[in-house]
Amino acid sequence: MNYRNISLFAAMAALMIITGFIQSWSVAFALLNLCLISSIMALGVNIQWGYAGLFSVGTMGFVALGGVAAAITSMPPVRESWPMGGLGVIAALVIAVATILLAIRLWKRMPSGRKRNISMIAVLVGGFILFRAVFDPSVELIESINAASAGHIGGLGLPITVSWLVGGMLAAGAAWVIGKISLGLRSDYLAIATLGIAEIIIAVIKNEDWLTRGVKNINGIPRPVAYEVDLQVDPQFIGWVDWLGLDLIEASSLYVKISYAILFVIVLAIIMWMSEKALRSPWGRMMRAIRDNEEAAEAMGKDVTKRRLQVFILGSAVCGIAGAMLTSMDGLLTPGTYQPLRFTFLIWVMVIVGGSGNNWGSVLGGFLIWFLYVEVEPIGNNVLAFLTSGMADDSWLKAHLIDSTAHMRLITMGAILLFVLRFYPKGLIPEKAG
Repeated sequence: MNYRNISLFAAMAALMIITGFIQSWSVAFALLNLCLISSIMALGVNIQWGYAGLFSVGTMGFVALGGVAAAITSMPPVRESWPMGGLGVIAALVIAVATILLAIRLWKRMPSGRKRNISMIAVLVGGFILFRAVFDPSVELIESINAASAGHIGGLGLPITVSWLVGGMLAAGAAWVIGKISLGLRSDYLAIATLGIAEIIIAVIKNEDWLTRGVKNINGIPRPVAYEVDLQVDPQFIGWVDWLGLDLIEASSLYVKISYAILFVIVLAIIMWMSEKALRSPWGRMMRAIRDNEEAAEAMGKDVTKRRLQVFILGSAVCGIAGAMLTSMDGLLTPGTYQPLRFTFLIWVMVIVGGSGNNWGSVLGGFLIWFLYVEVEPIGNNVLAFLTSGMADDSWLKAHLIDSTAHMRLITMGAILLFVLRFYPKGLIPEKAG
């Protein structure tokens, strides 16, 4: 038993409890839920980097795909859209897939030369023209239907928890395509490619109104737990709250957040168990061997590209699950909030600070970094307000210091990263040797 690791998690739990006493338990549990989701994202990145050494910065693209999955899986279908343009969109997508498959078949079957090149160009150009001829009118019809509240095709009306699995599968499918294209690149080029692809994914989500309503957002995504307003009129819940002597509104908010926390802990525990089993298996030892010495692994007969594709897909699927969970908790899809550079950097800080290659370290890093990212600004504001309390209200120095609290997040993240890299270069919970 490692008492140091236990003490680190105990300290993290103490910070959460202190937040509950000082601010409110509603804030503490809301923060706990975000920390749980952040830990799952960090686990996904750790699977890619800690297991196989894949430096991918396209994390937010897969998280965004998870959010899209939550909307298109659980939202009810917009029934007017289907007869107007839904079938046309499906037909256009079938044309696109058929064009790609036909191009691949021609490339494999025809001998290299001018004839193959001309045939490929003809198939791709012709397929694209036919695709746009069917797709564009259908999209215009869908987006014209009650654009203020709908203007999209809707979803499948399935339970929201199903969308968590769909989010993982959608992210895994995108990772397969991306991996096939970019995993042959050198690590620095892989990072650039995945960042660019993440930006493309988010740009598509922002602009394809027929699917995601774009920047108009999708509201009212179903929850896996009860709604506060329903609890506040439930006689049984009201009686329970009166018996405990609690405020009804505060109690309903706490009940919802605790319900989310239980669900998220279950998901985190399942992913953590599977990750640990994989890490300790022969497959996990093989992945670490590829990470540490790719040439030696290839000499032993290992298919390095295939194994890297596997681990890239697995890590992306975990990020997709986390994205679907986040969207289901928020109850809305907001494509404008997915910022690849900012939040991908934050997730990487979680992995590095916690300890890359160690799943428990990634979980600790997810909790610690997100806690500080949220809490450091109000803490800094209170500290500076106390330190400047003796200054005149019109003092330029006081105003400057108070305004500087908006930058406390980035300063703190940088300071923590430098501190850990200097004194704990392998992270707070480093990877176990052997």
